[in-house]
Amino acid sequence: MSKYDRTLKLFGDNNFDKFQNTKIILLGVGGVGSFALDSLYRTGITNITIVDFDTYEESNLNRQMGSEGNIGRIKVEALKEKYPNVQIIHEKITESWVDEFDFSSYEYILDAIDDIKPKVRLIQKYYDKLISTSGSAKRIDPSKIEYISIWDTYNDPFIRKIRYELKKRGFKKKFKVIFSGENPNCIEKGSFEGVTGSFGLMMSSVTIQKIIAN
Repeated sequence: MSKYDRTLKLFGDNNFDKFQNTKIILLGVGGVGSFALDSLYRTGITNITIVDFDTYEESNLNRQMGSEGNIGRIKVEALKEKYPNVQIIHEKITESWVDEFDFSSYEYILDAIDDIKPKVRLIQKYYDKLISTSGSAKRIDPSKIEYISIWDTYNDPFIRKIRYELKKRGFKKKFKVIFSGENPNCIEKGSFEGVTGSFGLMMSSVTIQKIIAN
């Protein structure tokens, strides 16, 4: 029995072949991105490039896969040991980096970053193959997570800023985000893996459903 036996039973050979032939770039491998990576990789989508600049800190231990035993290490390098087929880029994702990087060979761009300017730029330029998340911190109820139009989001100051910037730049296209309508439960950036991880798993599910549909 192969490690993909149950994946094949659920998705079938044709879809599994699609998984194996899909090339993805994942931006950010923190509390959301690390769970998306783990789920996609275990499902058989292993042609993934991961991009992150950070190193692991003790404050990451409550929510980030790969953080145990790796405090002080560069995240992408530690994750390469856990997921050997991935390609790694140790770079800070900025607006200029988004403009300069060649995304053309990737079928899907997964955006799990929390910086406003590069996120806005990604949506502007790559909305047709971008899967993006809104704010996952400060929340405790994963049942509130949805995949909805960015223009219908609410109760999220972070995504409100994204909407404002997009409108200011004249972006009016249809675009969906992984989003929670739950009211934030604290002012500081507290987090709970039950929600941040669920955002990542939703990102994986949305990606897989898009692959199957194409």
